[in-house]
Amino acid sequence: MNHRDSFDWSADIAKRRTGILYDAIPITSCCRTVCETMGVDCGEVPAPANPMVTEMCRRAFRGEVADRVLLYNPDAVALWLYQNYTGLFTDAMLCSQVAVPMLSVMPCVTPVCFGSMYTGVLPEVHGIRAYVKPVIRMDALFDHLIRAGKKCAIVSTTGDSLSLIYLEREMDYFIYDTVEEINRKAMELIRRDEYDLLLVYNTNYDYCMHRCGPEGEAAMNALRDNVHTYRTLVEAVHTHWAGHNVLYGFMPDHGCHQIDGDLGSHGLDMEQDMNIIHFYGAKPKER
Repeated sequence: MNHRDSFDWSADIAKRRTGILYDAIPITSCCRTVCETMGVDCGEVPAPANPMVTEMCRRAFRGEVADRVLLYNPDAVALWLYQNYTGLFTDAMLCSQVAVPMLSVMPCVTPVCFGSMYTGVLPEVHGIRAYVKPVIRMDALFDHLIRAGKKCAIVSTTGDSLSLIYLEREMDYFIYDTVEEINRKAMELIRRDEYDLLLVYNTNYDYCMHRCGPEGEAAMNALRDNVHTYRTLVEAVHTHWAGHNVLYGFMPDHGCHQIDGDLGSHGLDMEQDMNIIHFYGAKPKER
C-alpha cells in the first residue's frame, strides 16, 4: 500500500489488539492535507492526507478547492482533556464538522511537533529532535504554497517555536508579546482578507499547565479561552471570508500529563502526551 495515498487502518487495528492505545492519524498528515484541499502540489511529502478532512472539503466545496485556510494552533491540548471535559469543547465541536483524534511525534515537545506537522516528515528528517528552535531548511507547507503563488502569514508570540522555526520565507510574520495581541491581530487580518493561509498560535494553556497542572484553575481557564478564541475566529471567517471556500482547524501539537508538585509536563512516549484532538471545518463560498 502506498502510504502517501492512504492509511493502513488494518495496521492500526493490529496495534490496538496489543493494547497500545495510540491514535491512528499522525500530525505529519497536516501538511499534505492542507496542500490537497488547496489544490497545491507538495511533491514527495511522505505522510498521506487526513482522509476525513479531504472528504469533508470535497463535499463542502463541490469539487472546488479551498482558497483560504485558517490554522489555529493552541498548545498542549490533549485528547484526554476532550474525553474528560467534553462539554468544555462544545463551541469547538459546533463550529466544526469533524473531530479527529490525532497522534503526535516523539519527543512530543513544541518545536519538534510543529516541525513535523507542517513539513509532513518525522523529526529525524526535518532535524529538530529536542527542545531547540532552529530554522527548518527543508520544504514545509508554507514553501509549497508560496511556490503556488499563495500568500501566507504566521501570528505568534515572541520566542515561541512557530515564531522561529519557519522564518526566512517569503511570507509575513506578526510576532507579539501576548496572546491577547496575537488574537486581536488575527481578527484584523481576517477582516482584511489578504492572506490565503493564516496561522494563529496560542501558548496560554501550555504556559499555565506547566505552572499549575493540566487541570489547575488557570490552565482550565486558558483552555476555555482557546475554545472561545477558535469559535470567534471561525465566526469572523464566516463573516469576512464569505466569498471563499475555507478550511479551518483547531490543531494542537501534543498533549500533557501531571507530575509531582501538581505541575504539568509533556515529552514522554505515553498516551496522555501523544494523543491529541483536532477539529476541522469547511465553509463553502456564498453563491
